[in-house]
Amino acid sequence: MRLPLRLLQRKPDSQKGDFGHIFILAGSAQFSGAAVLCAAAAMRSGAGLVTLGIPKSIISAVIKIKPLEIMTLPLPQTRQITLGLAAFKDVGNFAKKADVLVVGPGLSQNKNTQSLIRKIITRIHKPIVIDADGINALAGHLNILKKAGKQEPKIILTPHPGEMSRLLGTSIREVQGNRKKVAQKLAYDYNITVVLKGYRTIIVDGQGNCFENKTGNSGMSSAGTGDVLAGIIASFLGQGLNAFEAAKYAVYLHGLAGDLAAKEKTKLGLIASDLIENIPRAIKLCF
Repeated sequence: MRLPLRLLQRKPDSQKGDFGHIFILAGSAQFSGAAVLCAAAAMRSGAGLVTLGIPKSIISAVIKIKPLEIMTLPLPQTRQITLGLAAFKDVGNFAKKADVLVVGPGLSQNKNTQSLIRKIITRIHKPIVIDADGINALAGHLNILKKAGKQEPKIILTPHPGEMSRLLGTSIREVQGNRKKVAQKLAYDYNITVVLKGYRTIIVDGQGNCFENKTGNSGMSSAGTGDVLAGIIASFLGQGLNAFEAAKYAVYLHGLAGDLAAKEKTKLGLIASDLIENIPRAIKLCF
């Protein structure tokens, strides 16, 4: 599959602001790596600027492991060192500078943090990729998506089967036995784009578009690969693709990077950061 020319061709007089500022709300004391993986993937897949909004106490730890190009924004935190509801004002102010938000990787299921997530989705009208604990915060609160889906900004939800089952209050078996139908109904009911991850990831939107991905391999079934995907999707949104296209091409590229990594590292030895290293090689194959 070829990537869109919008991604591959850049004008000689381009500047970083042309390719999107991605604001990633992620990480906690226990899951700081998720934030870094997401941000690094966004940068490596073409985003012009990436800022990580993280609990203030983990800034020094994150600075030691993040790529130099990624900016950080220290935010108010809970006692458990997760993003707190008190961070909303700072998040809202900074979001005005951003083109795309990512909410979820490594945020935790702390009740205060989950309240922050729901407030962000409800009040901040920017294109948004909702992943991991961002999805968990919506379980029992799908009415939030109904309201947000009526807004012009794009919403992309990226659940794995377990997150989808919690979101819909059903079993993983039911989700896996009806993957396409389950994803289509959620996308249609809430006018969003849904990326149901797993073997043959399904991408659907509320307008009836559907894509079943065939890249990727079982070696990608490990911690952090979903964080990488969220970063690529956000990057493609920031570079001007619509929600369905951003998700479709990101999932394809993500899987292709995983296939390239598996050839070198083996499926058994594959880890999420290997995908990020192989994004440029995967892009070359999509010209």
